Amino acid sequence: MAARRKATTQISRLARRAGGTAAANRMVPEETPVAFSYAGTTHAVMMASPADFEDFALGFSLTEGIVADPAEIEAIEVEDLGAGIDIQIKLKDKANTRFQARRRRLAGPVGCGLCGIESIEEAMRSVDAVGSSKLTLDAEDVTRSVKLLSKLQPLHTETGAVHAAGFYVPGQGIVMAREDVGRHNALDKLAGALAKAGIEGASGAVVVTSRVSVEMVQKTAAIGSPIIMAVSAPTALAIRTAEAAGMTLVALVRGDDFDIFTHPDRVACGVAKHVA
Repeated sequence: MAARRKATTQISRLARRAGGTAAANRMVPEETPVAFSYAGTTHAVMMASPADFEDFALGFSLTEGIVADPAEIEAIEVEDLGAGIDIQIKLKDKANTRFQARRRRLAGPVGCGLCGIESIEEAMRSVDAVGSSKLTLDAEDVTRSVKLLSKLQPLHTETGAVHAAGFYVPGQGIVMAREDVGRHNALDKLAGALAKAGIEGASGAVVVTSRVSVEMVQKTAAIGSPIIMAVSAPTALAIRTAEAAGMTLVALVRGDDFDIFTHPDRVACGVAKHVA
């Protein structure tokens, strides 16, 4: 197991304000390379906050389709190498055979690892359908979820420089939340935490503090949640992907205002006139 690393560091800087300029201290978030290694071979390296490593490894393995179930992972070992963190993920036999075949398919004839036309197809992989879920929210759920998540962001409160991903269950509030300097990382850590706790993705909505890119939709679908809500805007590809997956995409949640881009029937908020 890796030694516990500090998530923040205090630094000194010059702060210019209306009243003048002065030296002052500020807390800033740490980020470190985190490598995911399967069968002894590094598969990906992410720049991430040095925390929740096992959640990160499990969530990444699930949302990237390397495993379909946590039971396919035999062991997760976290090693602090000084310059970064190496997470060795040992897959059980069938999952390991499937993963090795996937790596051979992605390598291609050009000999450059995960690049080439096959990796483009991998980036645009099909997304799990979530349209069968019966989960519904009302307008108050949407606005409440973002307000509740803001209270579960200690790193952001301290530094103002990290993203968060939370899981909102109607009647319960935010039941799980994770933070990271990377928005994708925060969502992967949330996915791992939910899987470890045995919380079904279809039981709640994913809430994020970032924009919604296609990867965020893909990872939300892998979790099994039919709703993603965000404080910032979505990309066009994210909207098309959510529409095809049967996912409700709610974005630009600011105070009591928000926009529903896909499958609005899951959010009971009345019908208003068209706005620009």
